[in-house]
Amino acid sequence: MKTDPETFIRANTDIMAPPHVPEIRLYLASEAHDLWLKTEEELEEIGLPPPFWAFAWAGGQGLARHVLDHPELVAGKRVIDFASGSGLVAIAAMKAGAASVVAIDIDPWTETAIRLNAALNGVDVLSAASDVIGAGRDADVYLAGDVFYDKAFADRIVPWLSMLAESGADVLVGDPGRAYCPRERMEMLATYQVPVTRALEDSEVKKTTVWRFLSSELD
Repeated sequence: MKTDPETFIRANTDIMAPPHVPEIRLYLASEAHDLWLKTEEELEEIGLPPPFWAFAWAGGQGLARHVLDHPELVAGKRVIDFASGSGLVAIAAMKAGAASVVAIDIDPWTETAIRLNAALNGVDVLSAASDVIGAGRDADVYLAGDVFYDKAFADRIVPWLSMLAESGADVLVGDPGRAYCPRERMEMLATYQVPVTRALEDSEVKKTTVWRFLSSELD
């Protein structure tokens, strides 16, 4: 890396509470920071992939809210937070009593962001910058916030998440109405009106649904 992640994160974010999950604090970029305005070329110059970890996306906020409000979903269980980004959902799972949480994201910067954010909230979250799509079941619960934004990515992860549900894992996702969300494969658990930033989304509030993947036994 051309830039030290921890130094950059501390300099280019503020400690803020996502509006729908005020119990949790994160290092997040705000409109006051140049990080909002950097082009892909500028990010590449400093060795920084697109900083998805610097924002509290609607799907993650809705899923984190649901986990905090329904701790029985994760309490005492081994949890994997897939495409974790900031670690918001992983932190919520630990606060709700999970036995352990591994936050997984292919962006190596997320390991630092998750470590800093977990420390802010007084929880221990393991992290891994690796591609686990297709891997066998390795947890009781899989959480994924806002992962159906791209067709190619959705085409990769939907069969995998379905396989995990078939193998007995509880697979929960938070989705703010993305085009490639496989609603026909899931059951709705809850909906939330999540405040978001218009600079990131097409509105100031996104209706976000928490879904559970169905196994064939439940179809």
